[in-house]
Amino acid sequence: MMEVSENYLFQSVKEIITQSREKVFRIANSTLLLTYRQIGNRIVEDKQKGKEHAEYGKHTSKNLSRKLTLEFGKGFDESNLRNMKSFYNSFPICDAWHHELSWTHYRLLIRLNNPDKINYYINGSIQNNWNYRDLKRQINSLAYERVLEHKKSPDETIHSVLKDPYIFEFLGLNPNEKSSEKDIETAIIDHIEKFLLEFGKGFAFVARQQHISTATSDFYIDLVFYNYILKCFVIIDLKTGELSHQDIGQIDMYVRMYDDLKRNEGDNPTIGILLCSEKDETIVKYSVLNDRNNLFASKYLLYLPKEEELKHIIDQDRIRFELDQENKTTQTK
Repeated sequence: MMEVSENYLFQSVKEIITQSREKVFRIANSTLLLTYRQIGNRIVEDKQKGKEHAEYGKHTSKNLSRKLTLEFGKGFDESNLRNMKSFYNSFPICDAWHHELSWTHYRLLIRLNNPDKINYYINGSIQNNWNYRDLKRQINSLAYERVLEHKKSPDETIHSVLKDPYIFEFLGLNPNEKSSEKDIETAIIDHIEKFLLEFGKGFAFVARQQHISTATSDFYIDLVFYNYILKCFVIIDLKTGELSHQDIGQIDMYVRMYDDLKRNEGDNPTIGILLCSEKDETIVKYSVLNDRNNLFASKYLLYLPKEEELKHIIDQDRIRFELDQENKTTQTK
């Protein structure tokens, strides 16, 4: 009984200290952001007075950096002063920036020069608790560009959640060696947190090799997730090698069975995703994938491509996706 009491005391005191430290961090972080924004504002105002031509501006920044460093120490080099100026230019209204993010987050965000991209990565950082390294990876892997569809409306759709292609370099599998579906599945489970960060918004892991049985047969679904934004189950079938009609028929059957046997009242229809190493667009076009709004095939890469290669892959996928959406719209009219 005494041990229980002591444990309760420890946990309650621990919670007080943790909450206090979090509060101190939030206040300190908010003050730092406000300070840097005000410095950026002063630098911008000085420039707007017309005093700065190129040589004068360079000389002024150098002197300002030198004096501030002598007075206050590190953190005021010319590069960081430029970041403060960019921070103010990118977020001139205080309500536009978020105290949940640190200065290191904002140093990455201000380089994007695109309001839609900035908002995407801000929302992702807050919703998924991305630290600096997570955010840097998302930006470097062109996560914004890989999302199938960006919608201006607040309503989320499966197209605004899923990506194509997915990049799984964090699984640690050699892209030059053939990995089995079981190898990839195991690696995903071993790195589930990173997988969820890559996979998109609102996903929670449910099961691996989930058993579904009918009166005559038994089936095992590779991976099952639930998306709390879309309020639906998402089942994943992993495929190595070329995508086949049999693979598509199987995921279609799994989705129908899951809706019938596992879907709960209040859940939206189940979504099925074929994650494949090779995707034949002809098979995709002339299969049930082209007719159903809850079946998808996305390519995965076991390495992080160079930016130009990744941009090319994204551009090709984007063109095909937009053509498919146009065809579906035409067919429904």
